[in-house]
Amino acid sequence: MSLQIDNNTIFKIGESLRDVNKPLKDRFRNLFTLKNINNEQAISEIAKSFKDSSALFKHELAYCLGQMKNALAIPILTEVLSDESQEAIVRHEAAEAIGAIGLFTSLPLLETYRDHKIVEIAETCDIAIDRIKWLQTQQSEPSNSYHSVDPAPPMEIKSTSELADILLNEKKKLFERYSAMFSLRDKGGDSEVLALCKGLKCKSALFRHEIAFVLGQMAHPLSIDSLKETLENKQEHGMVRHECAEALGAIATSECFEILNKYLQDDERVVRESCDIALDMYDYENSDQFQYADGLSKHV
Repeated sequence: MSLQIDNNTIFKIGESLRDVNKPLKDRFRNLFTLKNINNEQAISEIAKSFKDSSALFKHELAYCLGQMKNALAIPILTEVLSDESQEAIVRHEAAEAIGAIGLFTSLPLLETYRDHKIVEIAETCDIAIDRIKWLQTQQSEPSNSYHSVDPAPPMEIKSTSELADILLNEKKKLFERYSAMFSLRDKGGDSEVLALCKGLKCKSALFRHEIAFVLGQMAHPLSIDSLKETLENKQEHGMVRHECAEALGAIATSECFEILNKYLQDDERVVRESCDIALDMYDYENSDQFQYADGLSKHV
């Protein structure tokens, strides 16, 4: 999807995107507008925001650049991944975005960070490498009903129990386990949701965060208890708790509203901000609006 908007309007959207006096939810909407415009200037306006103080916001910038699948974003994402001053959650998302764009020429960069001391960055680069190599064997990339560019393709396996076994097998490569995850998401039933919830107990924080993301896409009430438990765990990685908060915002029941309000003053900024964004998602999901905004309410 690409919108045709004049350059002056894009510049003004970019200025609004960077206005730290605006509520974060409004700046997110500016970001999704630029994502849908998806041209060189829109990418440039997004790039200017990587100096922001909010890791959550910068992580969403990187996510959107990946979803745009525009090769013009590669130099920006390369700089973010390589910047040791950027938060791990931002650098991980930049690596995932590079994998989403899927250029073979990105492999040397990703190989450089495959053994990074920050395990979430290393694991993301490993998955991105496998995704790009997989893309080289494909005529075309399969689409999904969530309209998302995923870090791994779904498997052809149809058995929920077999997919669940792969998902929870800590000895298998993350790329394979991700593929099982997306297959379970695409099947979408109660048993698949419950299988995915078990993934919130797996060893890898990166994997747990992606499980929460997928549960947010599915927006199934059966996942509320597991997401709540993970969000409430102060020992859990912030990137996992943040994704649980956004997933609860997407599910948008009254119970979710109560849970999210409890963590608006959390010690971790990324969690506080995610709860604020999630409550805005909740408001939209429970209004007569068709959807929250393209990109944030990831299950629409």
